[in-house]
Amino acid sequence: MSSPPASRTIRTDRAPAAVGPYAQAVRCDGWLFCSGQIPLDPATGRLVEGDITVQTERVLANLRAVLQAAGCDVGDVVKCTVFLADLADFTAMNDAYAAVFGTDAPPARATVQVAALPKGARVEIDCVARIPAADGRDS
Repeated sequence: MSSPPASRTIRTDRAPAAVGPYAQAVRCDGWLFCSGQIPLDPATGRLVEGDITVQTERVLANLRAVLQAAGCDVGDVVKCTVFLADLADFTAMNDAYAAVFGTDAPPARATVQVAALPKGARVEIDCVARIPAADGRDS
């Protein structure tokens, strides 16, 4: 029987603290699993005011901060899941998302509408990233 993979919790003050019993991200066997980020200002812990574009930009800045804390960046992301409180916000969210991930080689993605998001957010995004390393494994 093999031992379970080693994992390490990632934390950064440059992104909002978790609002529940979960990690901002977990690093495991060369992969980074980022928990969903909502548009909280990391300095105040409050939801940012503004439309879906402003909220999406904040979410992506939060995700980037978590990625960077683990030695990654948006180019290392292989999969995202976008949760929208209103699918009518899809186009505007998509434009803000494309400004970060581009359109030439973006990560795989699913987008779903949900009944509600924590703290009244309009958008939440999580992701999985490959950790850049010579051997692809955690040290």
